[in-house]
Amino acid sequence: MMSTEKENVNNGYNWFVVRCFSSHEKKVKEYLEREIADLDLGHKIKEILIPTETIVEIRSGKKRTKEKNFFPGYILLLTRYDEEVNNLVQSAPSSLGFLKAGRSDVIPTPLKQTEVDRILGRVYDNQELAEKGGVVAIPFREGDLVKVIDGPFKEFDGTVQEVLPDKLKLRVLVSIFGRKTPVEVDLNQVESTT
Repeated sequence: MMSTEKENVNNGYNWFVVRCFSSHEKKVKEYLEREIADLDLGHKIKEILIPTETIVEIRSGKKRTKEKNFFPGYILLLTRYDEEVNNLVQSAPSSLGFLKAGRSDVIPTPLKQTEVDRILGRVYDNQELAEKGGVVAIPFREGDLVKVIDGPFKEFDGTVQEVLPDKLKLRVLVSIFGRKTPVEVDLNQVESTT
């Protein structure tokens, strides 16, 4: 695809990476959104994206949902880059400016379309997963020592033999009558002993 064709597809907008202090991504995004509205720059900056995924954690038997950044310390900006946009990004609190390919580069390099497709594909896949309940972060791994805290095997200690993420269960080896026996338990029925 020739560059003129690509410009026509994107209408002159390109995705750029903006660096910021880690865990300040939302603060930078909110500042930029306010300034875009105040300065009427909506025609230059089309979208600001913090690539995140929804994670469901199970700790102490309770489910918690949280947003996790794919790229801490970075946000994406769909913009028609010029000096005014550069100055706006540079002036944002906690912003370190546009990511540039080399130290001597004056103008930042836009992301390649393959990179954009990969990132946006991951964002949209995770949005679909979030609508279905999110990605579950299972805090247990094979070999972990656990204690069963609920169900028919309550008070038994065991070792995680297998993690079954689709079922939100663990297969745990517990000692019953002196023999190691595999039992299936829900994630919220065990706690780590380490």
